[in-house]
Amino acid sequence: MVKNLADGIKERLNSRVLNQENLTELAICAMFAGGHVLIEGVPGLAKTLWARSLAQLISVGCKRVQFTSDLMPSDILGTKIFNQQSGQFELRKGPLFTQFFLADEINRTPPKTQSALLEVMEERAITIDGQTHVMDEPFFVMATQNPIEYEGTYPLPEALTDRFMMKILITYPGVSAEKQMLQMYHEGNNILPPQEAICTAEQIAEAKQEIASVTVDDAVFNYIVSVVETTRRVGAVQFGASPRGSVALLLASKAYAAIQGRDFVIPDDVHTLSLPVLRHRLLIKPEAEIEGITPDQVIESILAQVKAPR
Repeated sequence: MVKNLADGIKERLNSRVLNQENLTELAICAMFAGGHVLIEGVPGLAKTLWARSLAQLISVGCKRVQFTSDLMPSDILGTKIFNQQSGQFELRKGPLFTQFFLADEINRTPPKTQSALLEVMEERAITIDGQTHVMDEPFFVMATQNPIEYEGTYPLPEALTDRFMMKILITYPGVSAEKQMLQMYHEGNNILPPQEAICTAEQIAEAKQEIASVTVDDAVFNYIVSVVETTRRVGAVQFGASPRGSVALLLASKAYAAIQGRDFVIPDDVHTLSLPVLRHRLLIKPEAEIEGITPDQVIESILAQVKAPR
């Protein structure tokens, strides 16, 4: 079931957003695994179109917030307003009360507002004035950010970054895909109609149950632990991935295996997902950054050194 469902979603999305198959596969994997996604890329790469199209395909509520420097936590969480007619305070829910939340350019807002996402991403609940509101499932946060070299950006707090299951890097679509887009605009076909839903929230829940039953061999457990633990011992790394990174790599690998049509995880699943799952969990030492060492280089080196089980 998971494979057929994922294949249908990928086919629709890839026909709508050209040459971003890697984004589609990884983000769908994270969604089925119950995680959230941080996407980094320059503006204008159809990140918002992709997110809205996915929300339409799975028939869930979707809300988008453009994060700006003056955005306050109450602007996304909501606040209580005094109703003069009833004489009581009533909750005016913010846009975060949805199932698919798109935080556009999340690193353009100060850390105080960024941190408003901490509770809901981890616990699927929002607490306002001591009252806790549980979110409907599936609940999926997709945040986009510009490269940190851009002006007017605030690096995300490590505690928030760690709550994203994956960090996906996207690049330009390529000459052929860009030419195809130009032809669409030239012919007046740039306004795309809404996508027709091909699955429901209930089907997503069933898919997650199927993923939970995917088996993992003890050798694969050891492989995951070895890869993550090694990130803490590399000389260029100040802080390696935490146990939350190990859990994320396990859950993502199980979802990825199910999407490929298997009921068991293989080492290649772990290898494929190590970069997007771990790259944002490593803090490189300043002197290593000056030398040009990146988290991706560290992880690739670790994958080359740690022996994968047969």
